[in-house]
Amino acid sequence: MTGPIAEAEYALMWQAFNLMLLVVVPVILLTLFFAWRYRAAGGKGAYRPDWDRSPIIEVTVWGIPIVMIGILATWVWDKTHALDPYKPLPGSEPLRIEAIALDWKWLFIYPDLNIATVNELAFPVGKPLSFRITSEVAMNSFMIPALGGQIYAMAGMETQLNLQADEIGTMQGRNMQFSGDGFAGQTFEALSMSQDDFDAWLSNVRQSNSHLDTASYADISKPSTDAPVRYFSTVPPDFFSKRVAHFMGMEHEHNPNVKAADQ
Repeated sequence: MTGPIAEAEYALMWQAFNLMLLVVVPVILLTLFFAWRYRAAGGKGAYRPDWDRSPIIEVTVWGIPIVMIGILATWVWDKTHALDPYKPLPGSEPLRIEAIALDWKWLFIYPDLNIATVNELAFPVGKPLSFRITSEVAMNSFMIPALGGQIYAMAGMETQLNLQADEIGTMQGRNMQFSGDGFAGQTFEALSMSQDDFDAWLSNVRQSNSHLDTASYADISKPSTDAPVRYFSTVPPDFFSKRVAHFMGMEHEHNPNVKAADQ
């Protein structure tokens, strides 16, 4: 696990698990004890056919689980809202990244850096990451397990996710929602780098002769499995927003030239 979101989610799962054990373990032990004490052959438990209830047992059996569920529900509710994926992380200005799910690959756009990549995501260690996520195809689910939980990517809709890596290394990201023949290979490398290494990576991407435009996007949008890493040295303005608007019949609002051409 690396990063504040992953660590917080990991701690929450174990804390909730341990809290539930306070109920589960005594129930299991008492079940085994009763089975042994009141067994038909040699059990020492008293046989009381007319006994029907005990206030102490009723309070114990119902009261403790109710209290535990109340504590657990309040606690998880608070932690869940604290880990809202839309909530920005504290620290420096985040690195903005726009992710588009395709068949069967991921396109990553860095709007502030004017570059894009396919199936490779790089970022400086310790830098907050602010994702905008959508899909050009069927529903997908974006996840980098080492950094935090998954969030859905849907055509014509935008979801958001905020993550951060606190260690340098290579992590795997993938689509967690089954999406057809190439689902198993729809993975990408998430590279957490030092600032110097990220600057060198950025310089390498900017040296690419490929540019993200209508033609290149149509090419990478074609279904393919185990797609190779590709770099695009330039990206049209508001490319991500226009792809989202494309499914909502709002292209004219984002591109006045389209309306003029239609007229």
